[in-house]
Amino acid sequence: MMKKNESTGRGRTNGIYQVTKDECERCVRDALEVGYRSIDTAQSYFNEEEVGKAIEKSGIDRKEIFLTSKVWIEHFGYEECKKSVLESVEKLRTDYLDLMLLHQPFGDTYGAWRALEELYKEGKLHAIGISNHYTDRMVEFANFTNIKPMVNQMETHPLNQQKTLKEWADKYDIRLEAWAPFGEGRNGLFENEVLKTIGQKYGKTTAQVMLRWHIQRGVIVIPKSVHKERMIENFNVFDFALDENDMNQISQMDTATSAFFSHQDPAMVEWFVKMVEERKSQHDSSKEKKNW
Repeated sequence: MMKKNESTGRGRTNGIYQVTKDECERCVRDALEVGYRSIDTAQSYFNEEEVGKAIEKSGIDRKEIFLTSKVWIEHFGYEECKKSVLESVEKLRTDYLDLMLLHQPFGDTYGAWRALEELYKEGKLHAIGISNHYTDRMVEFANFTNIKPMVNQMETHPLNQQKTLKEWADKYDIRLEAWAPFGEGRNGLFENEVLKTIGQKYGKTTAQVMLRWHIQRGVIVIPKSVHKERMIENFNVFDFALDENDMNQISQMDTATSAFFSHQDPAMVEWFVKMVEERKSQHDSSKEKKNW
């Protein structure tokens, strides 16, 4: 099982969503040089190979790095999921992954989960979890699987705090991990007066205040940056603590609304279906050209 402090202890995590192949290797190298020891990637980011190269070239002992990836929807189902995970392990130039997640709550998630359970028992995966599974789906997974999820990675930030989900996650001993811990700066979060005032009290930026707030809530954070100076800023959040009043003020900012979209929106579900079909068509076309 994933220990409670497994990722917050290694806890300075750098995410590489929407980082191009060309800059990915450099970003991971920079993050490792700054001191990060947790890297978050995914099959759908198309940069696992670059992440693997950067880690290998760093010379850092693999045991010192907490490496996370995610299975994409088109690889859901037992056989396809198992195959894709082993491919991810190979691309990342490692013998195992510290954490593997099911990236979305659509398709044959239970078939895919059986594959993750087997790979976990075999030692290829040291922890397994889910992503973007709302409270009801998370509780369902916790009760109708042989091994319950150890992590649920969700959009979590001061304007969408996932309070109900976290209560249920705590009940089932599932760690909440925040993607978009800054809400990508939407709705003026970086310029929010509450966060700025708190930051001024400690000589910290709004980004550092948000990260500290997450950590004190017991939420794992994966801030993303391609700039080394920002990586350093995000890293330096363990030399201060928010007081109870600070935490209460940020708690009151919650709108319980996504800054992006809802996975429960039927139109969004159709969008994901269309994307998977298009990718499958492109993949099949590419295979035909190679065979030709």
